[in-house]
Amino acid sequence: MAVPRLPHRSIPKPSHIFERDWEWSELTAFASNGDPGPRLAVVSGRRRQGKSFLLEALAKATDGFYFAAVEGTQAEALMLLGKEIARFTDAPVPPRPQDWTEALELLFDLAAQRPVPIVIDEFPYLVRGDASLPSRLQRAIGVRAGRHLRRHPRILLCGSAMSFMGGLLSGTSPLYGRAGLDLVVHSLGYREAARFWDITDPRLAVLTHSVVGGTPAYRREFVDDDAPTGLNDFDDWVCRTALNPARPLYGETEFLLAAEPDVRDRALYHSVLAAVAAGNHTSGGIASAVGRKATDISQPLTVLRRCGLLTVEPDAFRGNRSAYRIAEPLITFHHAVVRPNQARLTRRNYAAPAWALSQDTFLSKVVGPHFEHLCREWVSWHAEPETFGGLPIDVTSGTVPDPAARTSHEVDVVVRGAVGQDHGILLSVGEAKWNKVMDVRHLERLRHIIKLLAARGIDTSHVRPACYSGLGFSAELRAAGERGEVVLVDLERLYGGA
Repeated sequence: MAVPRLPHRSIPKPSHIFERDWEWSELTAFASNGDPGPRLAVVSGRRRQGKSFLLEALAKATDGFYFAAVEGTQAEALMLLGKEIARFTDAPVPPRPQDWTEALELLFDLAAQRPVPIVIDEFPYLVRGDASLPSRLQRAIGVRAGRHLRRHPRILLCGSAMSFMGGLLSGTSPLYGRAGLDLVVHSLGYREAARFWDITDPRLAVLTHSVVGGTPAYRREFVDDDAPTGLNDFDDWVCRTALNPARPLYGETEFLLAAEPDVRDRALYHSVLAAVAAGNHTSGGIASAVGRKATDISQPLTVLRRCGLLTVEPDAFRGNRSAYRIAEPLITFHHAVVRPNQARLTRRNYAAPAWALSQDTFLSKVVGPHFEHLCREWVSWHAEPETFGGLPIDVTSGTVPDPAARTSHEVDVVVRGAVGQDHGILLSVGEAKWNKVMDVRHLERLRHIIKLLAARGIDTSHVRPACYSGLGFSAELRAAGERGEVVLVDLERLYGGA
């Protein structure tokens, strides 16, 4: 006889949660799933993105159970879990499970009558104390039949150690194939981040985002709601927050690396990140900058990618070349601006002089590359298909060789997409300039690049040149844009247009 579905109910998002509509929808759909029996979800993401905030709100909204593990022994973890179970059930005496098999039985019993979300936060801490925990959980979940359908826990495992969480559902893990939800909580998009910081000036929004990115905790806990009030306040804001050793934002980069269990030689890893922040984006360039062979840094590059601190994207025009980029803007800012001045910044009143001396580095190594990244993000998330004559699918950067001139051209924004039934069509090549008014010379450069691509046999019949500027465009270039000869994206379009 079929087991009946349990009641399903809609769960509105609490008003204090900013954005995260999609994440909340996925979490509540999982938590209120009416099918009988246990369900498993994995929630991951880099630290400070609001995972625990979301899951605590979910537990509260659904009368669920929430347990935040601490770094300690297995005996301590089981004792603390027993106390949380007693608090949840109003039991006068906390249970004392002897191992995780007993503990999981207690947790599953909480959902004997109805689906109950059971959140286990910082799950990697528990596995560090008992490596058999995933196997025990797999056995407790069991098969979709018989006695395993009598209890209805909605288990949500959460963790910030990305290298660990990424492997939790891999083919070699006991939990492979068991999860009905694998949710990664990312940083806020750059438009959402501007609203979160209450910033309406797009230029100020880019500058602020180039320092703190879209990590929600950096506004609330790390700078105590201290946001720049305008462009005139930005320099002072940097000095009183990111360059202030008394604020947690100052030391956050060190913590992000120290918190990853797979990072062994932290000095080498910091040097690798510093090399990327300085503008070295290939494995060979990074190895040269840190004074090691390319084979010596392959492992750090792999680990940093697994940790979510580095990304790698293939060159749009050179298949054998990839570009490494730092995923967290604060890390780039730290290695480009803070680290070179660290000894001086411990002195009183030195933040302002250090910041003044770092302006050129900040603009060239931090803001400029970050603006290029935001332009690629705009194409991926906000540009309408009509903008480039097709649906953007793949947005990267690339390098185009120019044999006659014995040089090569860097292309900041390369757009490939779909035109009708055809996919992978080259739609646009673009150049981004943060601190320069762009003119027709930039358009002529893009036209030259398009000719070089055509000479290599690449179909350029759909290509539209594009200019992205933080300061705007000359009258002549604007006229070309009005004639449809070039796509122009300024800050207002970046933050409000499609």
